[in-house]
Amino acid sequence: MKKGESEYVTSVAIISRRLKKGKTYEDFRKAWFHTTGFGIKGKGKGGSNSMFSMLNIFDPREVIVIGFSTTTLEQLKNALDIDVKVRGENPLDKVIEPEIGRKFCALVSQDDFAAVGKIPYKPAGIAGKKTDMEKFNKDLRAIKKLYAIAAKKRDKLTEARRGK
Repeated sequence: MKKGESEYVTSVAIISRRLKKGKTYEDFRKAWFHTTGFGIKGKGKGGSNSMFSMLNIFDPREVIVIGFSTTTLEQLKNALDIDVKVRGENPLDKVIEPEIGRKFCALVSQDDFAAVGKIPYKPAGIAGKKTDMEKFNKDLRAIKKLYAIAAKKRDKLTEARRGK
């Protein structure tokens, strides 16, 4: 890494929502879809944002979205601010039930178990680089703070919209 460049961290958001009766995934997608990007710089050089939407095979009204953001901490803060603003301007209240499951994580290891036969143990790592657990724990605390701030902003907007 060049001097003055920030390191990237990968945060993961796992959000589960339940469609209201009579609503479809397409209804959800039209309301949920982000028409404003998160402004992640460095795409192709480490920065990225990808979201995977799934339907629960045992309960197709449950929509689960897993988002992976590889950003600097500053880019993560900015992306969370954009997400709060966009979601506040485009609420999903008409298509989903009020309860939302939220889990926010930091990627600590990426493992490929697709091989045939025995696989030797290896320490946690991402893209072939061993995870520095001391640095990871420091980043984890910083990410936690950023998500907590975003959650307060989001909850305030939701309460105001619902008249609480």
